[in-house]
Amino acid sequence: VQLQAFGGGLVQTGGSLRLSCAASERTFNMYAMGWFRQAPGKEREFVGVISWNGGRTSYADSVKGRFTISRDNAKMTVYLQMNSLKPEDTAVYYCAADRNYGRTYPNEYEYWGQGTLVTVSS
Repeated sequence: VQLQAFGGGLVQTGGSLRLSCAASERTFNMYAMGWFRQAPGKEREFVGVISWNGGRTSYADSVKGRFTISRDNAKMTVYLQMNSLKPEDTAVYYCAADRNYGRTYPNEYEYWGQGTLVTVSS
């Protein structure tokens, strides 16, 4: 499965941004989809994950209540809605796919998108 993340950009503190991740194959519908991020000089970290049918989601404590993951399997796309953005949310954001829901470590995911940069100005 090929994944392409897009929608990043520059936003002010407190603003909102929605990232999208489009898949190339219909088998996308069988995969849980995770979002990760990597800030300069830091390790890639888990942001959240959604189950194959959208029925379950889980988030990192740092984004809980501010970020929401959703998916549209008909469009083979998963979304990351980011609200109340903070400067510490600045990072390259990646989407990833895995057959198992709930995984939080990058090396557990099978497929990756190329990343999209989000910059939050103070």
